[in-house]
Amino acid sequence: MMVIDRTAFAAGIRLGLGPAGAAFVLALSFGAEAEARGWGFGLPVLFSALAFSGSAQFTLLTGLSGGAVVATVASAALINARYLVMSVALNDSLNGSRLSRALQAQALVDASFVFAHRNDGRYDVSRLIGASVPQWVLWVFGTAVGVLIAPSADLMHRLGLDVVFPAFFLALAIDEVRRSRRALAASLLGAGVAAVLLLVTDPGYALLGATAAALIGLLPERGPDPERAETTEETS
Repeated sequence: MMVIDRTAFAAGIRLGLGPAGAAFVLALSFGAEAEARGWGFGLPVLFSALAFSGSAQFTLLTGLSGGAVVATVASAALINARYLVMSVALNDSLNGSRLSRALQAQALVDASFVFAHRNDGRYDVSRLIGASVPQWVLWVFGTAVGVLIAPSADLMHRLGLDVVFPAFFLALAIDEVRRSRRALAASLLGAGVAAVLLLVTDPGYALLGATAAALIGLLPERGPDPERAETTEETS
């Protein structure tokens, strides 16, 4: 049976509000683009509710319009392959039956994964779920609003809204690198892998190959980082 810590869940919701705002802005773009490609209202909203993955959704949206169904689906699956690595790291922190653990894993998104990381190398699942709730709600709501008002790409660019989402995740990455030697090592290795692959392949595949650096996270922790522990306690 899944046990939710209300305090950690509430802390997760508070932490999730930031990326939820960024997700709302990106969802506006997705909804507007889907409307422009003739998807109507219901399909984009349902897609956002079930998929909840900006990278995969934009890939499918643009690829399916070009008619390359198999290649598009394969690309979307490869883009989300990073969740395989993340789920391995999360696995030991899940609790309950197989069904319960599978349901908990549905809350696995990038920002929530970072917020749920504890100083002992494990993950606070209650915080993970709490952080994902506002992100999912605003992702679906943002898609609906985007379909209805259909803001132009030019307007999004002039307002600077097209860089809000990547900028937010860059801030998360910088914060994680500052507090974890393993995160720093993974970042440097990932950057090196991407740089080499860019010489022989497209940026998308280079980015995918760089995610292999996250396997460093499978290595055991040498010991808790006092600074990280203090920061984690404060956010709780």
